[in-house]
Amino acid sequence: MMATLLKISEWLRRTADLMGRMGAWLIVALIAVIVTDVTLRNWFVIGSTKLQELEWHLHGALFLLALGWAYNRNAHVRIELFSEKWQPRTKVWVELVGCSIFLLPYIAVVIWFGLDYVGYAVEYGEASPSATGLPHRWLIKAAIPIGFMGLGFAALSKQLQAIIFLFGTGEHQRKTEFSKDNQTSAPRPAGST
Repeated sequence: MMATLLKISEWLRRTADLMGRMGAWLIVALIAVIVTDVTLRNWFVIGSTKLQELEWHLHGALFLLALGWAYNRNAHVRIELFSEKWQPRTKVWVELVGCSIFLLPYIAVVIWFGLDYVGYAVEYGEASPSATGLPHRWLIKAAIPIGFMGLGFAALSKQLQAIIFLFGTGEHQRKTEFSKDNQTSAPRPAGST
């Protein structure tokens, strides 16, 4: 059973990473839009509401699609006032409880209301409030549930890893990211390279 959980966890982690890598390519489009907007405004004195809104949309989508990737890499904000002194198993328990009680329910709520938010935008043909702004507001709003699905995949992966680390056998425990974290942070014996 633990081997199956490891496979599921790895698939979830890879899926969240793939979503983040795909979202990261939006930075290329964002740079191109910013350069074009700045060039048009400063050299040709041509302002564009569409370009400015596209900058905001690309930035928001980039951030949202990278949520799961960041969580997989522990690149999110953590306040480690207490946890730096905790034993490894205590840290994993806190991760498991935090994912189960706080993170995953929050993600479910955001996805639920995010889908409603997108549905409303599609149903009413929501567009920019500016007459010269972008149409199809649902496109940027869709980044909310999609991005949080990536975060959900990463959180489920981490939750499964914690379960395996806490309740699995030695072989399965060693294959978890928590075991890898503990090995890299443990001091090396004298004379090792």
